[in-house]
Amino acid sequence: MTAPWRILSLPPIDQNVVRRLFEPLGDAAEVTFPQARERAALLSALAGADIVIADFSGRLAMDAEAVRAAPRLAFVQMPAVGTDSIDIAALAAAGVPAANAAGFNARGVAEWAVGASFALCRHLAWADRGVRAGGWPQMEVVARRPREIHTQRVGIAGFGAIGAEAARLFAALGCAVSYWTRRPRPEAAARYRELDDLLATSDILVLALPLTEETRGLIGTERLALLPDSALLVNVARGGIVPDDAIVAALESGRLAGAALDVFDDEPLPEDHPLRGNEDVLLSPHAAGTSVQSQFNLVSVVRDNVTAAVEGREVRNVVNGMNPHVRRR
Repeated sequence: MTAPWRILSLPPIDQNVVRRLFEPLGDAAEVTFPQARERAALLSALAGADIVIADFSGRLAMDAEAVRAAPRLAFVQMPAVGTDSIDIAALAAAGVPAANAAGFNARGVAEWAVGASFALCRHLAWADRGVRAGGWPQMEVVARRPREIHTQRVGIAGFGAIGAEAARLFAALGCAVSYWTRRPRPEAAARYRELDDLLATSDILVLALPLTEETRGLIGTERLALLPDSALLVNVARGGIVPDDAIVAALESGRLAGAALDVFDDEPLPEDHPLRGNEDVLLSPHAAGTSVQSQFNLVSVVRDNVTAAVEGREVRNVVNGMNPHVRRR
């Protein structure tokens, strides 16, 4: 009898959820977990793992050392779109396909970007704080020059599933939408612009890029200075693409009138970070993609891909150029 596939699921995904996902596999698979959310426990658990469901928070990173500790490893499933917590090059060198959950939260994140833009344009959070504090800042809101969103030129940096969906939603509201990506999309309804031109013509700049060595620090102080006066920044991508200190400086200079940030250089955001005290910033705890619908989508993607690997079918969304047909070692 063939030994069961050993599926190692890393935190923070709930263990009971994972067990239920793979119950239909019966004796074909065995689900395991690290004994603790610690590096040593990860390396120990990897020794017997055939498949790993990675840690989307990055706390237990599947880096090169972790790959070396997993001689049986045949497949890694990232339960997220971003792959910055797994070393895709090290996995490719080891002959291990790695897949992400591309598109699972595209609508949810795109809606957050639009909602956050509404909040910035109309100063919703600022007004809410004033009323809750006992004030009635009606004329103060007027003085802050609230904007109707359809009058804003929207630039989207990154045009994957999230960027494309955000472009569609902003266009439906009447916004003039442009985008930049490394490979222009001839089929895109939005207008393509080179990156610096995009910044110079964007009243609302939406970041929807993956974090890679090429995109880290891509939009720093010099590029933020290209934005029109009183522009707004919405970041649903990753911290580090536009450094937090560059955002603070742009806010203090007035180049940015506001920012809606779901991601940061360091997460959680340090308690004494100046962004916490800036009233022109809408802060979110990396939760743009956590709608109920997105979570159902994610569970389905992880279940279907890992099940395909166990049953000898091709997996989807391989991100490191490997053959999507997973082979046991």
